[in-house]
Parts: sequence; structure tokens; C-alpha cells
Amino acid sequence: MSAGVVCSGLFLLGLDLTVLNVALPELQTALGSSAGQTQWIVDAYALVLGGLVLTAGGITDRIGRRRAFLAGLATCGLASVAGATAALPWQLIGARGAMGAGAALIMPATLSLLTSLFPEPQPRRRAISLWAAVGGAGGALGPVIGGWLVAHQSWRAVFWLNVPCAVAIIVLTLLVVPAPPPARTEPVDLPGTALSATGLLALVWAIIEGPARGWTSTAVLSASAVGAALLTAFAVWVRRAPAAMLPRHVLRREVAVPAAALAMMAFGMFGALFVISLYLQGVLGCTPWQAGVRTVPLPAALIAGAALAAGLTARLTQRSLMVSGLAVVAGSFVLLSRTTPESGYPHLAVVQIAAGLGAGLTAAAGTAAVMESVGESYAGVGSAVNDATRQVGATLGVAVQGSVLATVYRDRVGEALAHADLGGVPSAAKDSVVAAALAGRHAAPAVRGHLLAAATDAFVAGLTRSAAVAAVVAAGGAVAVWRGLPRPAADGSSPRPEKQDGRTPPGAERHSARRGSP
Repeated sequence: MSAGVVCSGLFLLGLDLTVLNVALPELQTALGSSAGQTQWIVDAYALVLGGLVLTAGGITDRIGRRRAFLAGLATCGLASVAGATAALPWQLIGARGAMGAGAALIMPATLSLLTSLFPEPQPRRRAISLWAAVGGAGGALGPVIGGWLVAHQSWRAVFWLNVPCAVAIIVLTLLVVPAPPPARTEPVDLPGTALSATGLLALVWAIIEGPARGWTSTAVLSASAVGAALLTAFAVWVRRAPAAMLPRHVLRREVAVPAAALAMMAFGMFGALFVISLYLQGVLGCTPWQAGVRTVPLPAALIAGAALAAGLTARLTQRSLMVSGLAVVAGSFVLLSRTTPESGYPHLAVVQIAAGLGAGLTAAAGTAAVMESVGESYAGVGSAVNDATRQVGATLGVAVQGSVLATVYRDRVGEALAHADLGGVPSAAKDSVVAAALAGRHAAPAVRGHLLAAATDAFVAGLTRSAAVAAVVAAGGAVAVWRGLPRPAADGSSPRPEKQDGRTPPGAERHSARRGSP
């Protein structure tokens, strides 16, 4: 019961990350927001979540995990009220940013609470598999739920939905979830907090703005440089400070490699979900609600993959599960790169099922590997490392794959329509396949056929190119895990983690004795 309550908070977080996407056209019309403002209504959440989650993880270990969880839920609920009643674009952007701050507290608190609730290895791994499945399902089901709410209510219902959900989870948490004492008692690392938060904010901002401003624009390059410099300074500070927010043993490869694998998995999954959603609406002509329903195979398969990982942890190492999962994800993107204008939905359904199964295996095994390596006393910050890398990977995946898709689309459709008389078709049709599909509905029959054929061919060319990029990244993650994590010893146990300053890292004694650990 307690694990289900904790995971429901993560589901709400994942839902908020994607639920607004299908409401953008109605929202933009209602508020009169510009294209840039509309984009930031979506991105403000991801920016603040990605920038603050590492800081929130360090704070969680110090103030108490249940307290941080409750504070995050309350923040999300209040910010949702502000979003639902917003009358101006800047008010909605601010509300989404506040929701991201609440989510930054919720995300590490959920995973660290599970480590307290399940101290034994096998029950903990099953709980983490549930956590991975619920988190992925929340994000993937966002377009489905958002599409239904927009179709039957309005875009404001997307925000009102959060309020009773947050209240119910808060009440259930107070009733059934125990409050473990703070795991760390030293003061908050203020310099480390400032360096990590500002560095991640600058980096995530650059990733979000890269496709719109250009990856070589002065603003994007400057923000990237500032973010890299601040995070480098943070790494130096961590190695020298006596009570750093991010302990030195968290930087070991037993943590870094699984975290990087999770980032690569998120890069492919969230980017592919973004591209597939556009394909469903722009090429297959689905409404937002229909498109959302047709993405259900992805979260369903992800849940199945995480459940499969939970059943295999007693027989296979987490290293093997991660490599297998990433290989399946890479294979699914290779299949997606073979898409043609005639492929249709069955082809996409197979891609989603394969990608979801691989992602479920990877997410469950990778998260368990990170949490077992950091030790229970640092579960909050370990969870934050896990969450921050996945969030950056997801943001980068949408940005890079979206940028590849947009570049190929604009070039191809521009060439195809260079000498065509489009007679009043809006210029936006040359920037987006969805805009081209909408324009085609109102164009003359002679124009409609030429426009839609050119847009479809150009979009599919961009989709196959972006899928190839995702396949390479996922395959690279599989190789990194296979080569970067130590092989189990002959008796099935893991090599003993290296000591730091003459001391075994927290949790290492338990970690080295477990069978099936990477």
C-alpha cells in the first residue's frame, strides 16, 4: 500500500511532464500567447525540474524524505491552481515553473522513500521496478489523458486534475507512509547547491533553446559554456568539500555508468515519443486524442518490461539486463528508421512495443544499480543523480531528434515546393507536417495533393534520420554498460567497490555481498 502511494506521486509528476502537449493549440488561442511563449509554457516545467532535482535530492536526505515528498505535492497542487486560473501567458509560465520545483522535490523523495520502506535487496528491486514502470507510464499516458480532457472539457482541466490528485496522495501519505528520520545531519552544502543548480539550469536552458535559436547561436553557446564551467566547478568542489551535497563515492563508475545508460535510454524514448506523436497527427491524420490513444502500446510495454526485470533479477545481473534492454531499444529505433510513407500504424505499434520492453528492462535495472551503489544514507542524492541524468537525457533527446527532424523536413519540403503555386497556403506548412496537414484540409484539391505528398515524404525522411540517431545513442549505451561496469565474480558476487580515502563507500558492504549486482 505504501509503495503504491509513493509511486502515485511519481505518476502525477510524469503526467505533468507531457499532459499539456496536446492542449497547446486550444491554450494558445485562449491566452493569445506567441509561439515562443507557448513553447516556454511547456518547457518551464522541464527547465526547473532538470535544474533543481540534484539540489532537491541533497536537501531530501537532510530534511526527511516524507517531508520533502509532501512539500513537493503541496507545491504542485498550489501551482496547478495558479495554472488553471491563469489569464496571461506569463502567469501560466510561472505556474509551470513552480510545478517543476515541486516535481524536483517529489522525484528523488519517491525513490529514496522506497529504499527505506524495503531494506531487503529483492523486495527493494521489485519496488524499484514498480517505480520505473509507473514513472514511465505517467509520462507516456500524458497525451492520452490530456487529449481526453481537452476533447471533453478544456485546457484548464489539465491543471485542475492535479489538485484532487495531490490532495488525495498527501492524505494517504500521512496515513500509511512512515516517516524515516533524516539520513544526513550535516548542514546543507550551500556552495555545492548553488553551483549544481545554476549549472544544470544553464545547461538545460541551452538544450531547450538549441533547436529554436540554432545550436551555434551566441546565446546557446554562451549558456552551454556557463553550464559546463559551473558543473566543472561543482565537480571540483565535491572532491574537496568535507560535507559536499554530492559525496565523492557517488561519482564512481558503479553509479556513473548506470546513470549514463538511463540518460541514453531517455534520450531515445522521449525523442521517439515526440516524433511518433507528430507522425500520427501529421501523416496518419489522427486527432490529438486519437494520437494519444495510439501511443498506449509504449507505456504498456514499458510496464511489462519493468515487471520482467523484477522477475529476472534473481537470475541475471543488472549489467546483463541493462545491456539487453538498451540493445532492444536500439533495435526498435533501427526498425523505426525503416519507416516509409506507407508503413501505417501497425508498424509504429511494433516499434513502440519493442522500445517499451527494452526501456522497462533498462529503467528497472539501471535505477536499482544506482541506488544499491550509493547506499541507503545517500538515497536522496542517489535518486537525484538518477533523475537528473534521465531528465537531461530526455530533454536532449527531444531537442536533438526534433532538431534533426525539423532540419530535414524544411530542406526536403522546401525543395519539393520551391516552384509550386500554393495559392494562399500558410508558410508554417513548410516548418511543420502538422501545419501542412491542417493547411491541406482548406486548400484547393490540386494544391492539397501536392502539398500533402511533399510534406509526408519530407517528414518521413526526417523521422528516419532522427530514429537512426536514437539507435546509435542506445547502442552506445549498451556498449558503455558492457565495458564500463565490472563483471560479476566467479561466485556471482560483484567486485568490491573501491575505497575512498581509506573508507569503503556507504552501502558497499551490502553491495559487494549481493548476487546479481553489477
